[in-house]
Amino acid sequence: MTQPHTDYDTIVVGGGPSGATAAHELANKGHRVLLLERGFRIKPCGGAIPPCLLQEFNIPDHLVVARIRSARMISPKGQSVDMPIDGTFVGMVDRDEFDPWLRQRASEAGATVVPGVFKSLEYQEELVSLTYQTKDENPRTITVTARSVLGADGARSAVARATIPDAEKTPWVLAYHEIIEVPEDQNWAAYDPDRCDVWYQGRLSPDFYAWVFPHGKNASIGVGSAHKEFSAKASVAALRADVGLAEATTKRKEGAPIPMKPMKRWDDGRAVLVSGDAAGVVAPASGEGIYYAMLCGRLSANALDAFLATGDARALAQARKQFMKLHGKVFWVLGLLQRFWYGTDKRREKFVAMCRDPDVQTLTWQSYTTKKLVRRRPFAHIRVFFKDLAQLLGLARA
Repeated sequence: MTQPHTDYDTIVVGGGPSGATAAHELANKGHRVLLLERGFRIKPCGGAIPPCLLQEFNIPDHLVVARIRSARMISPKGQSVDMPIDGTFVGMVDRDEFDPWLRQRASEAGATVVPGVFKSLEYQEELVSLTYQTKDENPRTITVTARSVLGADGARSAVARATIPDAEKTPWVLAYHEIIEVPEDQNWAAYDPDRCDVWYQGRLSPDFYAWVFPHGKNASIGVGSAHKEFSAKASVAALRADVGLAEATTKRKEGAPIPMKPMKRWDDGRAVLVSGDAAGVVAPASGEGIYYAMLCGRLSANALDAFLATGDARALAQARKQFMKLHGKVFWVLGLLQRFWYGTDKRREKFVAMCRDPDVQTLTWQSYTTKKLVRRRPFAHIRVFFKDLAQLLGLARA
C-alpha cells in the first residue's frame, strides 16, 4: 500500500527520558523523527535510577553523580530505620544533565530536536497534522505532518487530553523540590552523601512522603502530595530546617504533577500513542519514574515501528500490553501499599517498623535494583506476607 507523503514518520512531543529514548530508538530504526521539547525545562525529580538502567539503556557512568549505599526511613515519631544496600547501589542523576544528554543522543541518531510547544493536532485522512509554536525570540506557529505521534509530554499530557478519552482522569500528586548546594561544614550526622533519607510524616506530607536525596555536591530536598491545600514549599522549608540545610544555597526550585496510576489506554486507535508520565507510568508509593519512563519509551518505539511497517493501528496497543505484563503486578501492589500505609501517622509508624525486617530489606533492594520480581527466596516472600498481615491486624508492635 502506498503511504502518503509526510514531513516525518513520527513526531515525539516531549524530550524527557521517555520521549528522548523513543526518538533515539525510532531514529536508529531509520525513521524520520521530530522531537519537540517544551523549552528544555527541568522536571522536579529525586533522580534515583537502578543500576540495571545503565546497562539496559547504555548510559555512561559519568552521568551518575552519586552512588547511594543505604536508605534511611524516618517515622512520624522520629524513629529511624536504616536499610543498607548490599553488593550494589542506587544511582543518582541530575536531570539538568541527564535529559539533555538523552536528547543529544537522539539527535546524533538522526532525530530533529526542536524547542517547541504542542498546540493541536488533527487527522487528514491517513496522516496527522500537528501544530506547534516555536520557542525563540519571535515565536512562530508551524504545522507539520506525520504518520504517527508519540505524546511524552508529562502528566496531564496535552496530547493525551486531545486524543484519548478520559485521559484527564489520571490521578496525580504535586511534586516539588529544591536543589541545594551542600555546604562543606554540613552536620554529617544529619545528612549522609551516600544515603537517601525518606520522611514518612504527616506534617511533611499528608498522603505521600518527603525526601532528601544526595546528588554529589548538591542535594534534592522535596515532597509530594495530592492535597490541593497542602503547601509543598512550607514542607520543604521545614525539612531543610530539620536536616540543618535551611541556610544552604538554593540552586533551583521546581514543581510539577506526577501521575500515580497507569492509564487504561495509551493509544487513540488510529496513530497516536502516549508514553512515560503521559501514560501514567510512575510507580505508586515510591514515585520512581525514570526507569519506567525509559522502558515505556522503548516499548512505544517498538509499537510505532510495527505500526509504521504495517499501517495496522492495533500494533499501538502492544506498548501498554507489554509494559503491564512486565510491571503491572508491581504497580498494583505499590498502589495498595500507598493507599493503606500512607493514610495516617499510625500506619506510617508501622510501615517504617516493617522496614527493619531483613527479609523486607533484601527483597526490596533486589527487586528495585534489578527491576525483576525476586523468585529465588519463596520462604522470604512467605515470611514477609505474614509479617505484613500481622501489622495490618495490629498483632505486631510498631
